[in-house]
Amino acid sequence: MNNKKLPKQFLKFKEKYPEITDAHHQLGKAVHTAGPLDEKTRALVKIAICGGAKMEGGFHAQVRKARELGVNWDEITHVALLGIPSIGFPNSVALLTWIDDVKAKEE
Repeated sequence: MNNKKLPKQFLKFKEKYPEITDAHHQLGKAVHTAGPLDEKTRALVKIAICGGAKMEGGFHAQVRKARELGVNWDEITHVALLGIPSIGFPNSVALLTWIDDVKAKEE
């Protein structure tokens, strides 16, 4: 992901703490290769985790990353809909709103 799309706060953190940012990146690489899930499945799982934890910024970031991998909007929307029985209707509607946020910036 190019730096123009990254949140300003993250870029500030990265500049001030490059060693922590690098360690975080290395941990991410390690967990991604630790199991059998393919890249697209991992992207959808990460969207679901951030959505279920109500992490709006993380959710936006994971949706952007998934889109870069070729995950389509219907697949991402399906993740939000799957949340209705477990995280509730209002929370899933919030996820749909967050999806629209990312969509609007992509258009």
